[in-house]
Amino acid sequence: MTAALRPIYRFLLAFLILTVLLAGSSGWLMLRGSLPQYDGTVSVTGLSAPVSVERDALGSATLRAQNRHDLAWALGYVHAQERFFEMDLMRRKAAGELAELFGAAALPVDREARKHRMRARASATLANLPAEQRQMLDVYRDGVNQGLDALMTRPFPYLLTRMQPVAWRSEDSILVVQAMYFTLNEASDLRELDFSMMRSALPEAAYRFLTFSGGAWDAPLIGTAFQWPEPPSADELDLRKLDPGIMPRIDERSADEPVDDFPGSNSFAVSGQLAGGAALIANDIHLELRVPNIWFRTRLIYPNSRHTGQMNDVIGASLPGTPAIAVGSNRQIAWSFTNSYGDFIDWARITPDPADALRYRSATGWKSIAVHREVLHVRYAPDEILEVYETEWGPILAADHDGAPLALAWTAHRLDAVNMELTQLDEAETVDEAIVIAQNAGIPAQNFIVGDRKGKIAWTIAGRIPARTGNYDPTLPADWSAPDTGWNGWLLPMQYPLIVDPPGQRLWTANARTVDGIMLDRLGDGGYDLGARAKQIRDDLYDREHFSPGDMLAIQLDDRALFLTRWRQLLELTLNQAEAAPWRAEMQLALRDWDGHASTESVAYRLVRAFRQEVIHRVLDGFEAAVRQNDPDFALPTLTQAEQAVWTLIERRPQHLLLPVYSDWEDLLGRCAKHVAEHMQSRPGGIAARTWGERNTASIRHPLSRALPAFAESWLDMPKDALPGDSKMPRVQSPRFGASNRSAVAPGSEEHGYFEMPGGQSGHPLSPYYGSGHGDWVEGKPTPFLPGPPEQTLYLRPLTKTR
Repeated sequence: MTAALRPIYRFLLAFLILTVLLAGSSGWLMLRGSLPQYDGTVSVTGLSAPVSVERDALGSATLRAQNRHDLAWALGYVHAQERFFEMDLMRRKAAGELAELFGAAALPVDREARKHRMRARASATLANLPAEQRQMLDVYRDGVNQGLDALMTRPFPYLLTRMQPVAWRSEDSILVVQAMYFTLNEASDLRELDFSMMRSALPEAAYRFLTFSGGAWDAPLIGTAFQWPEPPSADELDLRKLDPGIMPRIDERSADEPVDDFPGSNSFAVSGQLAGGAALIANDIHLELRVPNIWFRTRLIYPNSRHTGQMNDVIGASLPGTPAIAVGSNRQIAWSFTNSYGDFIDWARITPDPADALRYRSATGWKSIAVHREVLHVRYAPDEILEVYETEWGPILAADHDGAPLALAWTAHRLDAVNMELTQLDEAETVDEAIVIAQNAGIPAQNFIVGDRKGKIAWTIAGRIPARTGNYDPTLPADWSAPDTGWNGWLLPMQYPLIVDPPGQRLWTANARTVDGIMLDRLGDGGYDLGARAKQIRDDLYDREHFSPGDMLAIQLDDRALFLTRWRQLLELTLNQAEAAPWRAEMQLALRDWDGHASTESVAYRLVRAFRQEVIHRVLDGFEAAVRQNDPDFALPTLTQAEQAVWTLIERRPQHLLLPVYSDWEDLLGRCAKHVAEHMQSRPGGIAARTWGERNTASIRHPLSRALPAFAESWLDMPKDALPGDSKMPRVQSPRFGASNRSAVAPGSEEHGYFEMPGGQSGHPLSPYYGSGHGDWVEGKPTPFLPGPPEQTLYLRPLTKTR
């Protein structure tokens, strides 16, 4: 470099540094400009009277207003400032509009969602709502849009994606509820399609053996455990005679340990007789964990319309995008939800008109198939057209095992599947009032447990239940063109399953079967969970005669591995019978650290868990191979009750239900243990380093962190804590799934309750409430149910009109 050029290069370098600094400071200022406003006074349009918004140390929002509509407006304002991006993702997920934001990479997700035409259905649902509910959604919409507009710059995710947020519409709140339908129901209903293939390929005894609805682990609220059916005989099914060409390649199976993410929850309650006055309600809702958390800690205070001079005081969790408190207490009642796993989706077989492919046979004659052209807008790419063919029962989305077209009947498609009835819980004063509200609520059908200040408790279903007619099996596709076959509206409230003040003074739900008899017939089996978790909660409840909130938390944090006790014994027996080898010695040594818990330091827990999963897969391989004789590409669906079938075979060891690649059952079990050991040995540190905490390390992430550099990931995501717990125990936990909240409260004694929440309150990484409370959730430390003293207060004032 010549001396003459040095000043030029120095100038260019200084200019470059200055440019980078200016760009960085500009970006920082824009990022700060998208922070919510937490204090001061803002004049707004849309309010009839002032509203205050207080934040405590965790950012819990307490809204005080003079009426429910002003409260809905203000809640929309707050939700938009804290969580608009997450609200946007939920409406787009349900409507199939993510590609507008993220481009072609989101098209596969959009295509699946758009088949359901949820935006069109949301618009129709909105128009069908009672005027009062439509008005509330309109008011909430206006608050959302003013809250968004009041930010100095658009929310920070839109700065990163270089997009402008789209204004909120009233129908978008309907879409947020529909998004929960997608989360809590399997919209594709692949399970029943696979059942149909299995039913056509297997003998009746084998099909029933695999797909039965319960067994020894059942812990229903009403009834007793079912008796698992007998295995098929050798005359009915002999797996030793299968074609070797369709056999799975057993020892080449991946030894990865699957994650058991089963959308659901725990909820349980004890009556006032056991809690010293008011009923005590506990709830932990299990969902995919994210940053920020799906729930928003909220308290609503406003005048009671039933009692002059009294105030409603509703505390709990709101769902951003909607104006209701989803779970919580109003000082008179407390309520909770868990996914019911009833059967709310059916497949209707379609008979096309041979002379016209766009006509089908119905119970009243030939009808035309409606064809809808859905336009999928794609960022940086041309629009895509998706044609959706709909019948009176629902869209045609699949084909049966014999090729017959199938239309999907789903409660979420129905005009009145969504409403805002749950907002009436704000003023409910008794269990009986809450039951009526719940049974008329337009939400995905949930187990609803409620208790009141007088000590009464009850369980029912909240949400819509289809009224089935005709003698057909709802777990398999059926011909709905037969007269009086299919769905005939909804069950009436008087037909809903209901339990009030049970003799044992205890209630529990954990996504397993809750009832039997006619109640179960009306609910159906939508794939409910094995009863192990529910059974452990039930037994925990009966181990005590008096309960405090701390006792409820102890049950929620129960990570004892009772479910795996017999599998540990089986693994020890299998290792004792195996030939001497280094892998066996390492396994036996590792099993000595068994402490009976899914604890982070336990190697034994991880080994036993992996052994169980390997055995189940290998035993079921034979049945899967039998179905592959009819369909070479068939794979078994998730059989939530498979534990019952597999353990029956392990106990009885029928040779005809063993694939010929195994000499006997001891050979199968030994090869499973060896396969697990070799997989664990192949990684650094060998078996001794394979703790459960290594496998169960939190990965609770912000939706955008994967697209950013590593330093930004650590800035946006929650810490990678090793977490105790697993799926078949009360403390449900996997790296990205678990309790999206934990709470317990007695109405009228909220100051003694707790509410834990992962992922934090705010969606903005510069907010003091980003990740707030997450550490308490990790440690199982009870965060107070009631918000603490206000640290910041925002006053929303109606804009004074000038003449």
